[in-house]
Amino acid sequence: MPAPPSAPPPRSSAGARSGQLRAVAAFEAAKGVAALLSAGGLGWLGVPALQRTVETLALRLGMPLDGARLAWLERMLDPHTLHLAMAILALYASLRFVEAWGLWRMRAWASWLGCIGAAIYLPFEIRELIRSPGWLPATVFAVNLAIVWILARDLLRRRRDD
Repeated sequence: MPAPPSAPPPRSSAGARSGQLRAVAAFEAAKGVAALLSAGGLGWLGVPALQRTVETLALRLGMPLDGARLAWLERMLDPHTLHLAMAILALYASLRFVEAWGLWRMRAWASWLGCIGAAIYLPFEIRELIRSPGWLPATVFAVNLAIVWILARDLLRRRRDD
C-alpha cells in the first residue's frame, strides 16, 4: 500500500541560507550593472548634453539657476569631472560584482563586505525616512535592512558552526 501524499519536506537551513545569499548576490550584481550603464550613459551623453539636462531638470523642479549657480554648474560639469564620475561608477560596479561573486559562492568575506557596506547606509536612510517619509525611503531602508539581516545571520551561523 503506497504512503499517503504528504507535504514536501522543509528546506534545509543550508539550502535556505544558500538561496538568500544568492538572492542578495543577484541584487548586488544588478546594482553593478546599473552602475556600469550609468557610467556608459554619462560618457555617451557628454558634458554639453548633461549640462542642458541638469538645467532642464532644475527648472522643472522649481530650482531656478541664477548666475552663480549656473557658473558653479558649468565648472562642475566639465570633461575631467565627468571622467572622474565614470571611473567612480566603474569602481563601484567592480566592487558590487566582486561581492556578488563571493556571495554566490557563499564566501564569508563577501558576507562581511556586504553586511558592512549595507549597514553604513542605515543611519542615513533612517534620517531620510524621518525627514521625508514616503514609500521610496521606506523601501530603500527595508531592502537594506533585509540585506544586513540576511548577511549578519549568515555570519553568526558560520561562527556558531565553526
